[in-house]
Amino acid sequence: MPKGYKAMLEEALAQIVTLTPQEAAEQLGKPDVVFVDLRDPRELEREGMIPNAFHATRGMLEFWIDPESPYHKPVFAPEAQAKTQYIFYCTGGWRSALAGKTAKEMGLVNVAHIHGGLGEWKKANLPTVEWKPKTAKPVGEKQ
Repeated sequence: MPKGYKAMLEEALAQIVTLTPQEAAEQLGKPDVVFVDLRDPRELEREGMIPNAFHATRGMLEFWIDPESPYHKPVFAPEAQAKTQYIFYCTGGWRSALAGKTAKEMGLVNVAHIHGGLGEWKKANLPTVEWKPKTAKPVGEKQ
């Protein structure tokens, strides 16, 4: 294999900021900081999430960042990117490192990830909240 996951992680970690859970927790509640939860819904149901985090499944991240994508999300709008600190996390820190590198390559300037992900966050007894999935509206109603 030309490049395995270990090499990809090493490359990503060299290009993004890594925060300890405690350092990341100091950023909670700041208006210019967005925590981005990359985990899938089953993980969110099981483990909860960091308060006020934005949920962006890893499989959709690139589409949600790109303003030309039909799936673009305003939280990643170009006018917000320069003034926003994005802190990515997953369960153990691997997906968030890779996602952080990708986000940086796509133009997000202030990108970090949490070392050890939500697992280390919870070990440090930092706050989590229950995840509440969005309910689908009937066909024809705006979401």
